[in-house]
Amino acid sequence: MAWALKLPLADEVIESGLVQDFDASLSGIGQELGAGAYSMSDVLALPIFKQEESNLPPDDENKILPFQYVLCAATSPAVKLHDETLTYLNQGQSYEIRMLDNRKMGELPEITGKLVKSIIRVVFHDRRLQYTEHQQLEGWKWNRPGDRILDLDIPMSVGMIDPRANPTQLNTVEFLWDPSKRTSVFIQVHCISTEFTMRKHGGEKGVPFRIQIDTFKENENGEYTEHLHSASCQIKVFKPKGADRKQKTDREKMEKRTPQEKEKYQPSYETTILTECSPWPEISYVNNTPSPGFNSSHSSFTVGEGNGSPSHQPEPVAQITDNLLPTATPQEAQQWLHRNRFSPFCRLFTNFSGADLLKLTRDDVIQICGPADGIRLFNALKGRVVRPRLTIYVCQESLLVREQQQQQQKHENGDGANSAFFVYHAIYLEDLTAVELTEKIAQLFNISPRQINQIYKQGPTGIHVLVSDEMIQNFQDESCFVLDTMKAETNDGYHIILK
Repeated sequence: MAWALKLPLADEVIESGLVQDFDASLSGIGQELGAGAYSMSDVLALPIFKQEESNLPPDDENKILPFQYVLCAATSPAVKLHDETLTYLNQGQSYEIRMLDNRKMGELPEITGKLVKSIIRVVFHDRRLQYTEHQQLEGWKWNRPGDRILDLDIPMSVGMIDPRANPTQLNTVEFLWDPSKRTSVFIQVHCISTEFTMRKHGGEKGVPFRIQIDTFKENENGEYTEHLHSASCQIKVFKPKGADRKQKTDREKMEKRTPQEKEKYQPSYETTILTECSPWPEISYVNNTPSPGFNSSHSSFTVGEGNGSPSHQPEPVAQITDNLLPTATPQEAQQWLHRNRFSPFCRLFTNFSGADLLKLTRDDVIQICGPADGIRLFNALKGRVVRPRLTIYVCQESLLVREQQQQQQKHENGDGANSAFFVYHAIYLEDLTAVELTEKIAQLFNISPRQINQIYKQGPTGIHVLVSDEMIQNFQDESCFVLDTMKAETNDGYHIILK
């Protein structure tokens, strides 16, 4: 189509074409709207002029538009006249972007015969998501490990030199190309629009993305940092074949509209012209060294009157707690975020006090920080402790027997009813191994794990069964055991019997 390419016509031909285009486009507008009902700026904003921008003189004569990028995918017919075009893409499908040299004779001679560098990005269209783009992409990376948001289909591309995809920037690809030669780049977008909508239960309206291309020329140091041109277009990405169905649905809706209603909408173009935009800002995210998190430690229990030797006395370590208090000032809240490895979000919560952060709901935090970091921040705010995989309760047999004897003696002397009170200790297991159980019991008795030779469980008819990893994995949660110790004959160690 005429608007897809910019032909090097003579100035006289361009001027005559402009007169004809304006006469044909503006005829009848005054009759329909009445005098004073429109301004020339509104007319020039019509998409028909946007698509044929090659026929219009630039607003600034010094403004150079050296390149034009054409995405080979049809625009939606259900877009109103003053709105930006919208193009539907299928997830993972290869789409061609034609890189066209749009310079007039003598323009930018410094890049003639040289390569330029272009960076293609898939970014968010909504401003709300742009503010949290880094967090949103990190959340996507967490849910789709090993995948990229944007890829180049190198075998199908033509004229592309030195293509690169930074493993830390999943939504960005870059390459070199020669404007004097034919260049077509095929891209694949792997994320879909509904992956960034909240409460996904089916039928949600997906968020729009933008495809933006920034082109740079080489500076004196051989680095491609001097900006030449930027352009972008709005897209939505669907699951495979979903874009085709959406395009068909929009076309059928437009066919049902009256001719008067159709005039309010843009026609569907076979290709999408990327319109000029501002360069994408290079934002460097500060990767602060993570602060130490919660240290999981266990206090040492002193079980008196035990058969174990107190030769090894591990020092008890206090449990470190770092709960955010409602009385925390914004400065203290910032420090808490840094300590708990939420530094990337400090700017977002600059003016939040402790009470402000604690009032956020789970959905609020996930929407701001993304699914992965949002859940982590919500749990940290609420001070939730990870539940152990297995909990068992143990009581030392010597103490149990002594307590029973004392209660029996009181009952015989008529001192009162038998009200025995037995104290159990909780042991929390995460690895569910015999080694871990040995260490926890040794800690309970204030002895070295090396002094425990074996752990047995008393089975049917009083047999002693060696406790293995598999047996521990089959323990019922919150089981109760009485610990009996038996002196080993070979060394100074002990055998532990679970009854």
